[in-house]
Amino acid sequence: MNIHLKIWRQLGPDQPGRFVSYPLSDVQPDLSFLEVLDQLNQQLIHQRELPVEFDHDCREGICGACGLMLNGQAHGPQQQTSVCQLYMRHFQDGETIWVEPWRAQAFPLVKDLVVDRSAFDRIISAGGYVSVKAGAAPEANALPVAQAQADLAFDYAACIGCGACVAACPNASASLFTAAKVAHLAVLPQGQPERASRVAKMTEQMAAEGFGDCSNHGECEAVCPKGISISAIAKMRREYLQTLF
Repeated sequence: MNIHLKIWRQLGPDQPGRFVSYPLSDVQPDLSFLEVLDQLNQQLIHQRELPVEFDHDCREGICGACGLMLNGQAHGPQQQTSVCQLYMRHFQDGETIWVEPWRAQAFPLVKDLVVDRSAFDRIISAGGYVSVKAGAAPEANALPVAQAQADLAFDYAACIGCGACVAACPNASASLFTAAKVAHLAVLPQGQPERASRVAKMTEQMAAEGFGDCSNHGECEAVCPKGISISAIAKMRREYLQTLF
């Protein structure tokens, strides 16, 4: 199949950027979109041109590194799929695909399709963990967890921190990411001792990073590659309100 890529190129955060057209031929339908970018970069290197910078790591849909807007949609047209798991068979022969980085003030652009998502790391560092004393691992069954709680915690913990929720939200809110990290620990017994301080610290850090507030558009849930429900945001808000009384 033949495709036409229009990719955002920008040498740095202080440099002007623009879309550059790249036609590609003989694209195999079973290639992932990242493999197509690899194919393009091999072509550019052969032509002694600068390759397109983009983030990737595991390419198995679990690391959250591959954050791209494809035709205005975070991670592209396939629901609950990251870009690395999006295959070219989901596009039409001869189609034009517009490729952009995440657009958010809290995700400053580094180069081309690469943005700095370290704001997420700082939110996690503020309280997205359970403090434990060093020593031997405790017995796995020492703290019984009901099946319903375990399933709910697992659903929230599936967040891979890709940032699609931020990119899709008209407010550039990180509420779904932060809420997933808050909620999955809030329903487990291990997370109870720091439950109040955790939600307070993480929401305060989220605001300090410059993310917008949630206004329940639901775009975050629609583009989340793991299908995390916005019920997590409701859970986070309840947790926060309880700290005020």
